[in-house]
Amino acid sequence: MSETSDSLSAQALIHDLMPKFKAAETFIHDTLRSKIERCYDPAEKLRLKNLKIEFELETVMIRMNLKHLMQRYSAELVEFQEGANEGALLELQEEEGIAIGNLRRLYQRAQEWQTDREGLRYDGR
Repeated sequence: MSETSDSLSAQALIHDLMPKFKAAETFIHDTLRSKIERCYDPAEKLRLKNLKIEFELETVMIRMNLKHLMQRYSAELVEFQEGANEGALLELQEEEGIAIGNLRRLYQRAQEWQTDREGLRYDGR
């Protein structure tokens, strides 16, 4: 079975997206916390704090939708983990699809930030 924008394989969710989400979340959180702690310019510190709030809201939304998706497909995901259903394809609801897209953009943005730490910007897209 092939993936579409309305579906996602269990393989991609478990072995690709979840690790990328964790890595991006950790990197961005740690980077923002560190920059806020070292910042002495009040305007820049406020910008970084607002950026941190935006990031936290985005990750909460992603996490809620991933949880919902994983609850809906819990049996299929267990079968996948046990090797009984390697071709499991998960049909995404609209909000879940948006969250997956946001997760992918968040990871891409974290990758960009790793090469340009001074350019920390986040627009949620």
